[in-house]
Amino acid sequence: MSGAVTHLYVHIPFCAARCDYCDFVSLTGQLDQHARYTDALLGELELERERLAPELESVYLGGGTPSYLEPEALRRLLGGLPGADELTVEANPETVTPALAALLVEAGVNRVSLGAESFQPRLLEVLGRRAGPADISRAVDTLRQAGLDNISLDLLYGVPGQSRRDLDADLDEALALGPEHLSCYELEAKPGTRFSRVHGAQLLAQADALEDHLERVVERLSASGYRWYETGNFARTGAGRDLRGAHNLGYWRGDDFLGIGIGAFSTLGELRRRNAPSLPRYLRALERGEQPPHETESLDEATKLRERLMLALRLDEPLALAEVEPVLDRGALARLLDLGLVERRGDSITLSRRGRMLGGAVCAELILWPGDSVAA
Repeated sequence: MSGAVTHLYVHIPFCAARCDYCDFVSLTGQLDQHARYTDALLGELELERERLAPELESVYLGGGTPSYLEPEALRRLLGGLPGADELTVEANPETVTPALAALLVEAGVNRVSLGAESFQPRLLEVLGRRAGPADISRAVDTLRQAGLDNISLDLLYGVPGQSRRDLDADLDEALALGPEHLSCYELEAKPGTRFSRVHGAQLLAQADALEDHLERVVERLSASGYRWYETGNFARTGAGRDLRGAHNLGYWRGDDFLGIGIGAFSTLGELRRRNAPSLPRYLRALERGEQPPHETESLDEATKLRERLMLALRLDEPLALAEVEPVLDRGALARLLDLGLVERRGDSITLSRRGRMLGGAVCAELILWPGDSVAA
C-alpha cells in the first residue's frame, strides 16, 4: 500500500424519504442501524487507513443524507475521520438545526453542500422534496450563525414544468443567499426510477430547452462573480480563497480516491473497486473484521487516459496534449479547432464556451477508441 491517496469519500445511505428521481444507494429510515453502520464505517476505514496519505486534501460525506444520521453516530464518525484541508458534509435543508450546525462546526466540518434543488414549491413537489423554500433559507442562516463560511447550494434544471422564469427565480433566490459555491445540474431521471415512469414524456419534450437553461445559468452566475470552473459547478472568486470543491476537483483531475460504505467506489492505481450495495452483507463483513464484499475492475493505461481526457475537459483548466497523446484523435482535434469548439493554448487545449455547453459529446469526439483508425 502506497499511502498516497489524498481523497476520501464516505457514503451515508440513510434518508428520511427517497426522492423519486434518485438512483443512488439509499435506504429510508432504519434509525436503529445508524450506530451499527457507523461502527462498520470506522472499521472499514481502519482496514484501509494505510492507503491514505498522512494529511488528506478532502473528505466528503455523501449519500443518502449524511445530515440525517443520528447525531451521536455522526459525531462519532466525524471524530474518527482523518484530518483534511476540506471536510464536506451533504445536508438536506429540513435536517439543519442549530444543534446539527454546532455539531458540524465542533467536529471540524468546513464545507456544507446543501440540497436545495429549487425554490419553487410546485417544482419541489414534483421532485418529491420535503423541504420548502423557507427551509432552504433558514438552513443557510443557521449554518452561517454557527460559523460555516463555505456553503454550496445544489440546483436542478430541466424539472418537468420548469419555465425559464422559474429558473431565473431560482437563481435570484440562490444568489440572494450568497453561497460560496453553486452546483447546477441537469435533472437526469435514470431508467427504472419512478420519476422516469411518471414524467418520462415531459422530460423528452423539454430536452431541447436544456442547453438554453445551461446558457442562462452560466450567464447569470458569471455576471454575479462566480467562476464557471466545471460543467455544472460555479465558485465565488476573489477574497484570496479558492472556493472550488477540492473533492470533486480530485475526481476531474484523475486523482486516486478511497470510498468507504455500501455502494462506494474507489480508484486505486490500476484498480477500480465498488463495494456491494447490501447493508446486511456490509455489516456482517465488518463485524468480522473483514473487507466488505466488493467487485473490482482492472484499469489499463489507455482506459485511464481516456477517462483523464473526458474528465479534465470538464474543467476550465488547460489540458496538456502530451498527457493524453496515446488516446487523442488528432484529426478530430483539427476539426473541432476549426469549428471553434476547442481552443489551443500552446501545447494545451480547453473547450471553448460553446464546446463546454456541448460537453461530453465534444470530448467523446476527441478520443481514439479501440478499433479507430488514426488520421494521417
